[in-house]
Amino acid sequence: MNHSSDTSKKQRIVIVGGGTAGWLTAAIVAAKHKVAMGECGLDITLVESSDIPTVGVGEGTWPTMRNTLKDIGLSEKEVFRRCSAAFKQGGKFVNWVNGDGDFYYHPFTVPLGYGRVEMAPYVGDIANFANATNFQQHVCERNMAPRTLSEQEYSSAQSNYAYHLDAGAFADMLRDFSKTELGVKHIVATVESVAASSSEHVESVTLNNGMVLDADLFVDCSGFRSLLLGETLGESVVSADDVLFNNSALALHVPHEEDFEIKPYTQATAQEAGWIWDIGLSSRRGVGHVYSTDFTTDERAEEVLRQYVGDEHGDLKARTIRFNSGYKKRIWKGNCIAVGLSAGFVEPLEATALMLIEISARYIAEQMPLPTSAMPIVSQRFNKQMNYRWQRIIDFLKLHYIFNQRSEPYWVANRDAASIPDSLKEDLEIWKYRGPQIADFSAAIELFPAASYQYVLYGMGFSPDFSLQSHFYNERDLADKVIKQNQLITQQKLSSLPNHRDYIEQWLAS
Repeated sequence: MNHSSDTSKKQRIVIVGGGTAGWLTAAIVAAKHKVAMGECGLDITLVESSDIPTVGVGEGTWPTMRNTLKDIGLSEKEVFRRCSAAFKQGGKFVNWVNGDGDFYYHPFTVPLGYGRVEMAPYVGDIANFANATNFQQHVCERNMAPRTLSEQEYSSAQSNYAYHLDAGAFADMLRDFSKTELGVKHIVATVESVAASSSEHVESVTLNNGMVLDADLFVDCSGFRSLLLGETLGESVVSADDVLFNNSALALHVPHEEDFEIKPYTQATAQEAGWIWDIGLSSRRGVGHVYSTDFTTDERAEEVLRQYVGDEHGDLKARTIRFNSGYKKRIWKGNCIAVGLSAGFVEPLEATALMLIEISARYIAEQMPLPTSAMPIVSQRFNKQMNYRWQRIIDFLKLHYIFNQRSEPYWVANRDAASIPDSLKEDLEIWKYRGPQIADFSAAIELFPAASYQYVLYGMGFSPDFSLQSHFYNERDLADKVIKQNQLITQQKLSSLPNHRDYIEQWLAS
């Protein structure tokens, strides 16, 4: 029997599970503490089984990923090369209002004048808000890159952007880099049993190769199974199934047509009982149907997906993923913290999965090494923050559904007031008269800024009655200037930015 206690002076972190959650956590913590230099007080070991497949469909990221990759020390060009990556400048929501070809954008760049002037009261057609205050929708519609070839790696001076990437290749790249450059120890083995002294403390994990690993902190990255936090420590789940109805997804890897464009945004197209994601990578498209089995059958859901991708892809095999929406009540319990799917899951409508991994890993990196006496305080603070974040994510996702005007039972049910969280109802009651404002999102731990709520609400045609506070809206001249300035910037972008696919090919060839 092999006990891992040779680094007794260092605090040991054992990560159970690989995939994106495990390796991104390992990389963030190891890079922050320069574990490879050997001078820090941490020792990081990741255990992953060779025979447990990862879910691997989280192909969209949030703009936070730029700084994360930079901090880890990865070359952006290398990420593109290894992960068939592409730029993501926002989300396009098609058919979410009437189902007659309507669409709106949630761009990643905030409105022009944001923080200086509240633009909504001055925009003629509220549904045109993103277009009137932002260049990014125009850039996306023309399939353009967010920057020119003369700009440096990670440069987002002009356009805020995230990535689309092959999740499996991303995990592999993080694994290789973590092992060779960041000093993370890697054990390929399956956890056979977990020893816990109470429902608050994991003692050790026993592997199928006979090793027994103990640790100061166990990180549960075991996916939906939640081996440590769920199965061993019995932590309960806060369900969101009554708010978010989807519980299944079918995923396809679709080859590109011969003369293809790479869309620089995630497209979410509403369907009769769910929606279809369409994500462009440089090597292929990731397309999937997220739906509710309460409103449709698996057979019908697959039929809808295949209609979307076309008959020529009839031989592609779809992967089925079942899920429940919700999160663990306590995500950090005792000496165990869950990261990724083991902590919680909601549909991938706004690419929140990887962002939550980044946030959790950064928190671990900032707090460890940690005296045992401080761990209950730190974990309590983390749980409070994460509870708030999960609630805000659930509210924000629900926001996309409640102003639809579609007639199918699924969409009608989504408008039912009983399915709208009280916290969102309270926000909407205020926003009826003035729209979302920066001050509404003052918490340092907010995930989505007021701009995100404005783009979604106004994009769906939600129009506040600004008359009660009309005396505040006397900045017509400034607003007109902003709209004109936006038109100029838009023209400048459209004449200077390269085509998205051309940019990637030329950049990687240089």
